[in-house]
Amino acid sequence: MKNKVSFIIPVYNTEKYIDECIQSILQQTGCPWELIIVDDGSTDCTFQICQRYADADDRVRVIKQDNAGSAVARNQGLDIATGSWISFVDADDYLDSDFYAQ
Repeated sequence: MKNKVSFIIPVYNTEKYIDECIQSILQQTGCPWELIIVDDGSTDCTFQICQRYADADDRVRVIKQDNAGSAVARNQGLDIATGSWISFVDADDYLDSDFYAQ
């Protein structure tokens, strides 16, 4: 079995960008993966958008925390990550479908 990648995305008020970012991870073909999204106290619809993906795909998990900054959010993701590899992705980024081809 190929090594799993844990994608960790800290998010804060990113409703304009997060769909494209999540979609690009859902389309990863090169390896098994999990997606951990840590909402850092968003006040827009970011959390609801992310939760919709988590409800539809069991590889996606969403954590909601009070605003504490992206470093704390990344560490929250690390605490629950189960992958052999860790990849931090910013909410306004997107990945090619074979970004982690092995």
